[in-house]
Order: sequence, then structure tokens, then C-alpha cells
Amino acid sequence: MEQSSSQSGPHAGVAATVAALMPAAREELAQLVAFRSVADPEQFPVSECEGAARWVADALRGEGFTEVRLLDTPDGTQSVYGLLPGPQGAPTVLLYAHYDVQPPLEESAWTSPPFTLTERAGRWYGRGAADCKGGVLMHLLALRALRANGGVPVTVKVIVEGSEEQGTGGLERYAQAHPELLAADAIVIGDTGNVRVGRPTVTAMLRGMAMVRVQVDTLEGNLHSGMFGGAAPDALAALIRMLDSLRAADGSTVVDGLDASGVWSGTPYAAEAFRADAGVLDGVELIGSGEVADRLWARPAVTVLGIDCPPVVGATPSVQARARALVSLRVPPGVPAGEAARLLGEHLRVRAPWGARVRVEQAGEGEGFRADTSSPAYTAMASAMRSAFDGAEMSVVGQGGSIPLTATLAGLYPEAEILLIGMSDSAAQIHAVDESVDPVELERMAVAEALFVRGYAAQAAG
Repeated sequence: MEQSSSQSGPHAGVAATVAALMPAAREELAQLVAFRSVADPEQFPVSECEGAARWVADALRGEGFTEVRLLDTPDGTQSVYGLLPGPQGAPTVLLYAHYDVQPPLEESAWTSPPFTLTERAGRWYGRGAADCKGGVLMHLLALRALRANGGVPVTVKVIVEGSEEQGTGGLERYAQAHPELLAADAIVIGDTGNVRVGRPTVTAMLRGMAMVRVQVDTLEGNLHSGMFGGAAPDALAALIRMLDSLRAADGSTVVDGLDASGVWSGTPYAAEAFRADAGVLDGVELIGSGEVADRLWARPAVTVLGIDCPPVVGATPSVQARARALVSLRVPPGVPAGEAARLLGEHLRVRAPWGARVRVEQAGEGEGFRADTSSPAYTAMASAMRSAFDGAEMSVVGQGGSIPLTATLAGLYPEAEILLIGMSDSAAQIHAVDESVDPVELERMAVAEALFVRGYAAQAAG
């Protein structure tokens, strides 16, 4: 592989070391991707996740970690913890990633088998290659480069989660019960990515999430639409009206009592770039108002994730007695997830037509996060990324998705500086068919992380 950066000076050794390690890193990533580590025993054997956890634990032991443990978390999964002591008085840096992955959807739709790392057109394809097994390799490469070039100048803790994609909260609850375990001065969450290949990026904001199930009942049972349609209240029609009330005419999210006027102050996101990234069809408009970055990162966004109703194939001429939906509401940091869920539920109840009976229950939540981008850790990361990416300046963006552990760590360690980086880019297709990682980005991000650790330690020393 051609080396991606033209490092010179005191950092050249780190870049050269990572470049030399990339062929072996590909083989290691292939081994890790081969584990079908979906943390859902109804879809894949638990042994697949257990195997991936052991692989990570063995890799940490191979890097000289003096303490490596498999943590049995309350949701029945395992997270991998490692400790590598640094020089006396040095700061502590916590590195996070997760080894569990999303299910591969229809495996037959993949161009190559989802659990076999496959190279095509310069990218490595496989489930978890970017999200987030590539993040595991990023951490390992950075540590190896530091060890080969003067040593690791900080105490390092590593935590690799086993159920992030399922959102079952096992590691969050474990951390809350053992608050000393993950304490650190700086925390690097390796589970986001760059806005574009070649544009180093930190994610400084995560939206929170509230999810509710809403059920509408209008009749004792379904009725023949020919005999009763026109007077019998249709539960599905009632639900459709309620869900439609969550959007204004331009598609903006509307929830009574929820502010929707936020403005994003970080790196902008051009509308045409977003259209291309999202695959918006020609002639179809974007929804909402304000800049794209405002809509994605500074304002609430509602999504109907699913509706229980008869499918078209096999449908009968019936007035529906019951209908149900799962609704997700993303909210900017500062809006408590529980309050957002309460407002969403109340909005839906008030909008129910015809006296329909409505039941709303909370189905999940996660708090948002906002970082202080003026902190010393961000200064160190900006310098590291500039060196690793041939002078490119660090972009600062938000992310509409949630990484639940981030808010937990921010609450447990309010003095810690938290940075979110990772292996995804606009072509990575995470959570979708043909997920991939750009190996050049893996190389450069590993260099950036190593240089960050070195720079952060130097800042702390004075």
C-alpha cells in the first residue's frame, strides 16, 4: 500500500511505523470481521460475540497491557477492559470502541460476503469494517506506533463494548456501578468518522434520542369495510393523522413544547453534498428549514420507524380496530431525553381524532452530548490531525445518532475531555449493505491518534 501522508520531522517515525504495519492490520481486521458478532442471540450464536471479545483481549495482552479483563455486563454481554500503566504522573487516556455489529440485513444483497473482508477499488468491505472493528484496529495501530517510537507517554485504558449496536445499556450500567474503572483525563471515542476521505474530523455533538410506541384502539375488532366503512372509526387512519401532525408542511419536526430553532455553529454541511451523501432522488426536495447542519445537529428530528398494520399483499377489506407505531425523536444536547419522550407522547395523545383510545409507552432513550472544543485535548487533536493529513484542518461536526456511553462517561467524569473520532466516511455505508472502510483513512487516523496521545502528554507535562 502506498503511504498516504508525507510525514517529516519528529513525527515521521510514527507515520512510517503505521504504514509498515498496514498489511498485518488488514489480516487482523479480516480476523475480527469474520466473527458474526451481532449481540442478539435470536439472530447469531452468543459464541460469535464471545470469540470477538477473546480476540480483542488477546490483542491487548500482546501489546503489553498489564491488566486485561472480560467484563460481564448486566445485559448479558461482555466488554473488554485493558490497562497499560504509563510514566508516573502522566495523564490517563481512555480509548473506546465496540466489537459488536449490526446484522448484515440480506446477506445475498452484499457484493461480497459480509463477514469476509474483501478489497475492491481501494476499500475494504465487510460488516464492522468501519463501525467499529476498524476503530479497534485504529487504537491498536496507534499504540504500536508509540511503542516503536519512544514509548507510550500516558497511562492507557481501553474499553471495547459488546452491545453498543443493540442499545441495551450493559456497559453504561456497569460503568455506573464501577465509577473508578473508566476514569480518565481524556477519552477518545473511536466510533464516528470523517466527513469526507482526507478531511479529518471530530464530532463535538451527539443528539439525544427518545423512542416511544404508540397504540391506537377504536373498535372491539376489525369490521367489513363495505358494511361499516364510512361510520366506523378506523384506528389506522387515526394513527396516520396523529403521525402526520409531527411535521409541518415543509417537513420540519413539530412537537408541542419542543424548541426547533437551534443553529449549528461548527463546520457547515452544504446542501448539495448532503443530497449526494444521502442519495436523495432527483427532483425530491430536502425537508425542514434552515441550514442542513441546523436540521441534522441542532434541531429535533422525528422518524416513524415502523407501523403495525396489514401488508398490501393479503390485505382484506376491513376497517382496522387497532394500529401501532414505533416513533423515534432525536433531540439536540440540553434537552433531557425523558422530557422529550413526555412531550412526544402528550403531542400524540392530544392529536388523536374521534375519541380514539391512545396508549403511549417509552421504548428507549439516550442523552445528548456537547463537547468543549476549546479544551487542551481538542487543541492537541487539531495539531495531530493537521500533521497526519498533510496540513488539512480539523472539521468540527455534529452527529444525529447516539452513542449512549458518551453521556454516561460525561456524567461520571465531568472534568474529562471527550473526543469522538473514527473510521466512517460518507462512502462507508455503516449499518447498510456493503459497509466498507478506506484503509488510507485507517492509516492516517491511527497516525493522528498516536500524535494526539504524544501531544496531549506533552501539554500535561508543561
